[in-house]
Amino acid sequence: MRLVIARCQVDYVGRLTAHLPMARRLLMMKADGSVLVHSDGGSYKPLNWMSPPCWLEERETDSETSQLWVVSNKAGEELRITVEDIELDSKHELGVDPGLVKDGVEAHLQELLAEHIETLGPGYTLIRREYMTAIGPVDILCRDADGATVAVEIKRRGEIDGVEQLTRYLELLNRDPLLAPVAGVFAAQQIKPQAKTLAADRGIRCLTLDYDALRGTDSSEFRLF
Repeated sequence: MRLVIARCQVDYVGRLTAHLPMARRLLMMKADGSVLVHSDGGSYKPLNWMSPPCWLEERETDSETSQLWVVSNKAGEELRITVEDIELDSKHELGVDPGLVKDGVEAHLQELLAEHIETLGPGYTLIRREYMTAIGPVDILCRDADGATVAVEIKRRGEIDGVEQLTRYLELLNRDPLLAPVAGVFAAQQIKPQAKTLAADRGIRCLTLDYDALRGTDSSEFRLF
């Protein structure tokens, strides 16, 4: 992994345009080829990024005080980074990551939903669990009754972070012509109102899962006898 702290300006040119004015930021170039632009705020999410496969080219410019780094992908999109005043430029070998160990209930929900895939709707069929992408595994990849691809993210408690995670998966999966168009389903035992609102805004369907029903048992939580 290469980490660069520098004053930079970032312009994204592709399906839309986005501009980040000159400021001090962290540029992260990961071994999988992805390039991420971070600030010191805004939680974990990068300000802009390019998912692999993509290529970084450091180009010469007429200016003696700046460099132009161009990150491009096979779709012709570009992340154009004008770099000034580099404070840190280091490389680190992190090795193979053992992967995320999921909460037991969450992992069991994934297993049960895969076994009972028609919980998502009549005619749904499973493609596979833990469908690997360049940015991590999608919990479940399946097809609906019309044969369209659907990506499912499963949480015990559905919050905004989970919707953001599924959004990133969908953005990457929809670049694959063999899968696109890919719809999203955010499934959890409980889903917060804010997460539902964000999901609806992004065209993602929310599904509340009944753990006991998936296990084939009835909950007695609200029974008197």
